[in-house]
Amino acid sequence: MEGYVSVAAADELKPAQMKRIAVGGKRLLLCNSSGTLHCVDEMCSHEDYSLYLGCIRDGKIKCSLHGSYFDLATGKPTCEPADQPIQIYPVKIDAGQVWVKA
Repeated sequence: MEGYVSVAAADELKPAQMKRIAVGGKRLLLCNSSGTLHCVDEMCSHEDYSLYLGCIRDGKIKCSLHGSYFDLATGKPTCEPADQPIQIYPVKIDAGQVWVKA
């Protein structure tokens, strides 16, 4: 798994939970959406505000500052005011660990 970094135990996050992680100098969020793990940039693309302060719902993460939602699978905003996507990163589960490539 070249380029991947272990960031959590596979069972560490319950659905709708997230964890701040740092990989390759980047501030990221590991998110559990209904049992599926996603990794995205921590900061909202609309304002420099942490998405960690928002919530996960229906496969999306909400920025609590202005209410924009981002699709966790694609990073694309699903409502205004955000109009730029957030970066997503590959996630793998192996040997009881979550691995992220960033």
